[in-house]
Amino acid sequence: MNPNSTSSTAEIANSEILIVDDTPNNLRLLSDMLSDRGYEVRKAIDGQMALTSARVDPPDLILLDIVMPDIDGYQVCQKLKSDAKTRQIPVIFLSALDDPLDKVKAFQVGGIDYITKPFQIEEVLVRVRSQLTLRYLTQNLEAQVAKRTAELTQALHDLQEAQLQIVQAEKMATLGQLVSGIAHEINNPIGFIEGNLTLVDKGVNHLLEHLQLYQKFVPNPSPEIEASAEQIELEYLVEELPEMLESMKLGTDRIRQLSVSLRKFSRRDDRRQVAANLHDGIDSTLVILKHRLKANKYRPEIQIIKKYGNLPPVKCYPNQLNQVFMNLLANSIDAIDELGEGRSYAEMEKGSHHISIRTGISPDRTKVAIEIADNGPGMPPEVRERIFDRLYTTKPPGKGMGLGLSISHQIVTEKHHGRLRCSSTLGEGTKFTIEIPVES
Repeated sequence: MNPNSTSSTAEIANSEILIVDDTPNNLRLLSDMLSDRGYEVRKAIDGQMALTSARVDPPDLILLDIVMPDIDGYQVCQKLKSDAKTRQIPVIFLSALDDPLDKVKAFQVGGIDYITKPFQIEEVLVRVRSQLTLRYLTQNLEAQVAKRTAELTQALHDLQEAQLQIVQAEKMATLGQLVSGIAHEINNPIGFIEGNLTLVDKGVNHLLEHLQLYQKFVPNPSPEIEASAEQIELEYLVEELPEMLESMKLGTDRIRQLSVSLRKFSRRDDRRQVAANLHDGIDSTLVILKHRLKANKYRPEIQIIKKYGNLPPVKCYPNQLNQVFMNLLANSIDAIDELGEGRSYAEMEKGSHHISIRTGISPDRTKVAIEIADNGPGMPPEVRERIFDRLYTTKPPGKGMGLGLSISHQIVTEKHHGRLRCSSTLGEGTKFTIEIPVES
């Protein structure tokens, strides 16, 4: 035996039926007849009582007389069908009116069946059971459709999330390998240059000291020596050579910092969370983006304003958060560049173009917040509402796939159990706020 069939039979047998009739004999007869078949029966002697009873506790079926003293059955049915709480209740009309127009009106106001008085008991029972069976099957089908729809919606969501994770993983793996390789290739020659610069610096100082001794003890050099000194600009070399060496040291330090930033940005820590200094991640990202902050043909240099709070180490996936910082900062730079494309360079020079980065911790020290704000063109509400949607982008073809902010949102909300919010005012700028727990 089909267990669903057994379940449906039990539910139909225990159904609750509201009988509405102003004739006591009809009420008694119908009530006894349905109660004997296992139905739960409620009774109402007028239309207003029926409406109140149905709204307080909606029955499974209503048997409704048409001719009643206060409001007739047609009006009762209309009111039931206009109320969201009662409109799904099937209504079977029971009436002595047998004119075809009466039956048509009964169906027009929402009735599902019509039985003419005097009625046959077996006919009433068959029609009641048929309508209750139909109601049960409809509800069951709707529930199955809703369940299946929810399952398909979840499956689609899971598929999209999986696709996004694959894109993110491949992107970070490729970027990590590239950046790590560049950092490694930089380290070897820069180490060689740094080592030799130290020796050159020491050697040049010794040569200059030795030259000073010659000048002290041989005050009157030959004409050939004087001519050579003038030709090679000896005084300029003596004065400038130490500064040149110092500049070279600063240059190698700058390259070394870039190498360290590249390694920090691309560190591989996907498998487990580690305690990290978020300021290091932000700073290393800024080093990588420094070339984009410089002045270009559209606008002057973009200023970075840092307002760092005293953050504790945060348990996280640092390279993934670095990707978020990269996406948000790159978006801010794009926004300011876009602002410059619509104005002259002279006009852009009149204003200050900046990105501010503010960090802080909540009063209970359980969450940290990072705000990245620009004074670019801002966004209209319809764009702001969709910026975290997959594949949504306002950039022209070739400038973006619409994945950066979607991936960033997933990293913050799903990987770190935090929040990523955006606020923007058209003509004033945009601010992104990242909130993540100190201990994910």
